[in-house]
Amino acid sequence: MDYPGLDSHKTSENDKIDVLKEPKKSEVTQLVEYIKKFKPTKIAIEAGTSWEAVEKLKAYKAGEYQDQRDERYQIAMRIANDLKFDTLYSVDARSLSQDMYRNDSIAYNSYTGAIDWEREDASSTAMYDWFDYSDIITKEAPLLDFFKYMNSPESHAYGYGIYLTGGFKTENNQGADHLSMWWYNRNLRIFRNLTEITDGPEDRIMILMGNGHAAVLRQLIEVSPEYDFVEFDSLD
Repeated sequence: MDYPGLDSHKTSENDKIDVLKEPKKSEVTQLVEYIKKFKPTKIAIEAGTSWEAVEKLKAYKAGEYQDQRDERYQIAMRIANDLKFDTLYSVDARSLSQDMYRNDSIAYNSYTGAIDWEREDASSTAMYDWFDYSDIITKEAPLLDFFKYMNSPESHAYGYGIYLTGGFKTENNQGADHLSMWWYNRNLRIFRNLTEITDGPEDRIMILMGNGHAAVLRQLIEVSPEYDFVEFDSLD
């Protein structure tokens, strides 16, 4: 919602939405009220501990950050405030590849330095066309409808699959090694963080993460014997 520009896909200016202006402002309210039907007991967000989520939540309750477009404010903090929560849980994690790079960047680059990130194939091209289309429907469709679509099994599977195209096919398994050390490992660590904040079967944890994360976390939650995955469109 805030378009930080940190992902490889960048939304064009013409396709960006403004959640502080109508009609998207009212659509955010509709989305928030829908998510509250889940009756969460905890809210986990894509943020590290340095983001100071608890302190920001206190400030939000005091009237600060109301004009921030970031979904952590527009959705997570708004719901936390409505439900009178006093904390948000930052569950993002550094990846193994980041740790390896910090410890020995030369050794790390010897494994990943030859990855052809510009490599394209028919599948990766189709995936990026899908991202462009998603930007368009974000603007044209009600946010609740868009969120139901983006959180569907089909959308998650499609978004997951993009990581297995293009640069993934770099020779000598370098693309595969990088994906496992970077993206899959990061999400495994995020899932581990989720287990750390889980007190028992009575917990209902709302997770606010980028949709690329959601695809992997869906898989982990669905196969875990300790969790049940609740479909986003089942709250009606």
